[in-house]
Amino acid sequence: MNVSERATRASAFQDLRATLGQESFLLVPVLTCAAFLSFGSDLLSDLNQPVKLGLVFLWLFGVILASSLGVVRHAEHLALILGEPYGTLILTLAVTAIEVMSISAIMLHGDNNPTLVRDTLLSVIMIILNGMVGLSLLLGALRHREQHYNLQGANAYLGVIIPLAVMTLVLPNYTTTTAGPTLSNAQEHFLSLMAVALYIAFLMAQTGRHRGYFTGPDAAENQGKMEPTGSRSIAFHAAMLAAFMLPVVYLAEQLAHPVDYLIETLGAPTTLGGVTIAILVATPEAIGAIRAAVRNQMQRSINIFLGSVLSTIGLTVPAMLVVSHWTGRPIVLGVEHADFVILLLTLGVSIVTFASGRTNILQGFVHLLLFLAFVLLIFQG
Repeated sequence: MNVSERATRASAFQDLRATLGQESFLLVPVLTCAAFLSFGSDLLSDLNQPVKLGLVFLWLFGVILASSLGVVRHAEHLALILGEPYGTLILTLAVTAIEVMSISAIMLHGDNNPTLVRDTLLSVIMIILNGMVGLSLLLGALRHREQHYNLQGANAYLGVIIPLAVMTLVLPNYTTTTAGPTLSNAQEHFLSLMAVALYIAFLMAQTGRHRGYFTGPDAAENQGKMEPTGSRSIAFHAAMLAAFMLPVVYLAEQLAHPVDYLIETLGAPTTLGGVTIAILVATPEAIGAIRAAVRNQMQRSINIFLGSVLSTIGLTVPAMLVVSHWTGRPIVLGVEHADFVILLLTLGVSIVTFASGRTNILQGFVHLLLFLAFVLLIFQG
């Protein structure tokens, strides 16, 4: 064996070790699934003990969150390899699939929770448009003072997000066909078709003729910083994406037990289920958005958090309406009382924030305070 062959083998062995080390966390969700398959009745019994309830909840929540991060990581590698529009589709569908699976698992477990979809949507909007945006703008401004982005792209996002949010979460309060903050079958069908149509139209604009709206002036300079490193074959990343996602399906169903116990037995706020799912969905992308802002890539940060809100409303709502009809469990969409005010205030402030093409520290503070107001209203609504 000559020197070059030895070097090649050594390099291949190092790559294999690095891959095994990076993907070793997959053992944790696999072993967690095995534990709940074998001892689930024991692990989920006696949830009236506060210590056990807290440990089981944190265990499941942490493993699902880490698995979601693995899904997003491999989706980003596939996005890099395949390019657009497939890259955007993979990232969006991966996160949306986690959200739909989590909502379905909790909604179908125990007593019907008709407001779960509404609570999740509102929580995602609040966490992203206030919490994630606030942190990104604040940390970015602390390091870089003023940051710039493409105004046309932000306006395009908000131009689709606002009508979808109002049609989904506000309009049901004012329809008279059905009682309460609900929609009739015909109205739900129209809402589903409208959401999907608007999302597809936006995706075509983003990846086609108006691609330049969603890139900043320094896109070429930052390209190397934005791309994940260590990409392998399409088959490898697709297999690992599926491997990290499969435990989420099963573990989300197990998470429904402590969540339902908190809500139905201990009388915790009913929005807790929606907030839990929203954190699981938003955290992986929040990390990416905040990192981009700190690296002075505000355009990428905006694409992440506004794109997350858009995909949540545009794809999750139609999917959950289908699940609702399929299972015969009705859902309530209209937000009421203080939630109605905080939603409209958030949409209005977002218009002002993304109206100049520049960000500053004051905008970050405003959005973070709105997020804290939302957290307060969960317990003191």
